[in-house]
Amino acid sequence: MAARTESELSFEQAMERLDSIVSKLENGDVPLETAIELFQEGMKLSQLCGGKLEQVERKIELLIETEHGFQKKPFTEVNEDKGE
Repeated sequence: MAARTESELSFEQAMERLDSIVSKLENGDVPLETAIELFQEGMKLSQLCGGKLEQVERKIELLIETEHGFQKKPFTEVNEDKGE
C-alpha cells in the first residue's frame, strides 16, 4: 500500500484500492505469496469500508414528514419502517 495507513484512507480511496486488488486476483497471474498478501490487504480494506459505512449510517438522520410536520428519525428506524 502507499505511504498512507489504512485508517487515513478515505472510503473512496479504500474502495479504489480494493477494486484494484480484486482485479489482480481475478486475473490469476500473481504468484501465490503475492495473492495471499493481496487477499489479506483486501480483507482489511473491506473491514475498513464496512466500518466507515456503519459510522456514516449512525450519523445519518432523515427528515420524515408526519401529520405533525417534519421529525428527525435515525436512519436505522427509517429502514425498519420500510421493512428492510
